[in-house]
Amino acid sequence: MFSPFEVKSFRFQWPADLLNSWAFEMETLILGWFILVETESVLALTIFGSMQFIGTLVAPILGVLGDRLGRRTVLCAMRAMYSILAAVLLGFAVTDSLTPTHVFIIAFFAGLIRPSDLVMRNGLIGDTMPSRLLMSGMGVSRTTMDSARIAGALIGAGLFSQFGIGPAYMVIVVFHVSSFLLTFGVSRVRGGANAGEGGARPSPWGDMKRGFGYVWTTPMILAAMWLAFLVNVTVFPISHGILPYVAKEIYLVDENGLGHLVASYAGGALLGSLTMTMLGGWRRPARFMIINIWLMHVTLFGFGMVEAKLAGQAFLFLTGYIQSLSMIAMAVTLLASAEVRYRGLVMGVRMLAVYGLPIGLMGAGAIIEAIGFPMTVSIYSVGGLLTSIGIAIHWRREIWHGIRDDV
Repeated sequence: MFSPFEVKSFRFQWPADLLNSWAFEMETLILGWFILVETESVLALTIFGSMQFIGTLVAPILGVLGDRLGRRTVLCAMRAMYSILAAVLLGFAVTDSLTPTHVFIIAFFAGLIRPSDLVMRNGLIGDTMPSRLLMSGMGVSRTTMDSARIAGALIGAGLFSQFGIGPAYMVIVVFHVSSFLLTFGVSRVRGGANAGEGGARPSPWGDMKRGFGYVWTTPMILAAMWLAFLVNVTVFPISHGILPYVAKEIYLVDENGLGHLVASYAGGALLGSLTMTMLGGWRRPARFMIINIWLMHVTLFGFGMVEAKLAGQAFLFLTGYIQSLSMIAMAVTLLASAEVRYRGLVMGVRMLAVYGLPIGLMGAGAIIEAIGFPMTVSIYSVGGLLTSIGIAIHWRREIWHGIRDDV
C-alpha cells in the first residue's frame, strides 16, 4: 500500500508515536483518578483535564518552527521534556510526597507542549504521503493513539490498582524515554520553510502573520477550524475529561471500571482508524466529516441517558468509532486544502481549537454540580448538533461540494 520511502518514514515514527500515546493515556487515567479521589471534586478533575491543553496557544508557533527547523528536531525536544516531567513526578510518587498541587504544576508544564505533538505527527504524514494516500496514512497514524487508549487505560488502571502510583509511573517514564530515542529515526523531510521575495527568509512572526491570514481567507480551512473548536467544546469533555466522574459517581466502579470505559471508547476509535485505512481515498472528506460530526452528537446524547455501565460502554464504543472517522476526515481536509508552505502552521492553528476542550470541561464541571450529569450531556449534545448544522449551512458550498482527496 505504501512505497519504500513511505514505509521507511513509518518505521520509527509509528512505534515512537505508539509509546508516546501509551504514556499519555496512562498518565491521564492515573492522575485523573488521583485528583478525583484526593479532592473529591469534579471541578478539580476538569481543571486538571483543562491544564493538559493549555499549550494550544503556542501550537502555531511550534508548527512554524517545525516548518523551519524540521519536525523531527522539534518533536525530539518535546519528547525529551515529557520524559523529564514524568521523571520528576515519579520522584514525588516513590517518596510518597505527591500531592494534587504537584500534579497540577506538572500538568501545566506538560500541557504547554503536549497539544503540539499531534501537530508534528500530522505534519510528518503530510510531508511524506502523496495526496492519494493521505487518508490511509492518517488512518495508520491514528491507530497509535486509538490502540494506546485501550492498552494505556487497561495497563495503567491495572498497575495503579495493584502496585500503586510509583511502579505505574516507572512504566510511564520508560515509555516516554523509549519514544524520545525512537524519534531520532523519524524522517528528516521538511514541509517547505520558504524564502521571501528576493530570496530573504521571513521571520517566524512574519510566517505566523501570513499564515493566520491564509487560514482566515480560505473558507474550507476556516470551516474545518470552527467545527474542530465545536467538537472540543461539546463532545470531548464528555467522552474524555469527565469519565472518572462517570465511573465513580454514575456507575459506582473503581479505577478498573474507569479503564473499561476508556478502553471501550478507544476500541471504537481504533476500529474507525482501521476503517479509514481500508477506505483509502474517500472522495469528499469534508462531507464525510460533517455527517459523522452530526452522528457523534447523537450517540453522545444516548450515552448521557443510560445509567448501566455496559450500555454506557456500548455508546462510548460507537461514539469513539464515529469520532475517529470524523477527525481523520478533518485532518485530511486540512492537509489537502493547505498549501505546502503553510501546512505546519495550519495544523498548529487547528490545535488552537483544542482550547474549546478546557472551556467545555470547566463548563461541564460547573453544570454537572448544578443540574446533574444527564441534563449536562443533553445540553452539550443538542447544542453541538444544532451549531454544527448551522456551520454546514453557512459553508455548504465548501463542505458539501469541496475538495476531493483523490486528485
